[in-house]
Amino acid sequence: MKHTIRIALKKDMKQVLELIQELADFEKESNAVEITVEDLIADGFGPRPLFKCFVAEMDGKIDGIALFYQRYSTWKGKTIHLEDLVVRHTSRGSGIGSALFAEVIKQGHKEGVKRIEWVVLDWNTPAVEFYKKNGAVILRDWDTVQLDEQGIKNFIAKHN
Repeated sequence: MKHTIRIALKKDMKQVLELIQELADFEKESNAVEITVEDLIADGFGPRPLFKCFVAEMDGKIDGIALFYQRYSTWKGKTIHLEDLVVRHTSRGSGIGSALFAEVIKQGHKEGVKRIEWVVLDWNTPAVEFYKKNGAVILRDWDTVQLDEQGIKNFIAKHN
C-alpha cells in the first residue's frame, strides 16, 4: 500500500510533533523541542499561518512530514524555506522522503518562488547525498547564524 501525500490538517499536529521530536532525537537535541501541539495549531492554522506542512499518511498514520514557509530574498524575491523534512525511522528508504521533497518543489514552482532553501547537518551524509542527487547545491562557505531566546533577552537588556 502506498502513502498519500497531502497538506496537513489540525488533527495531524500530534503526529507532526512526534516526528519533530524524532528528528530532534536523531540530531542529538532531544531536549530542544519546546513547541506543543497547541503551538503548531495556532501557528499553522490561524488567520495568518506561519507555515505549511505536507504529510505522508497511510492508514491514518503519518510517517513523514515536510514543514516549510515563505521567505523573502533581497536578491531573488520570493523563496521557500524547508524547515524540516522528516521520515519516521521505521519508514526510511520507502520513498516517502523523495515524495515529500518533490511536493515541496512542486509547491515552490506553483508559487513562482526563485529559490527553495534549507539547512542540513554536515554529518548527515545520507541527507547530503540525497539533496545533491536531486540537484541541490550545498553552500559550504555560509554559516548558519542564530540568536536564541536568551540571546534576544540579553540583547534587549543591554540595549535598553
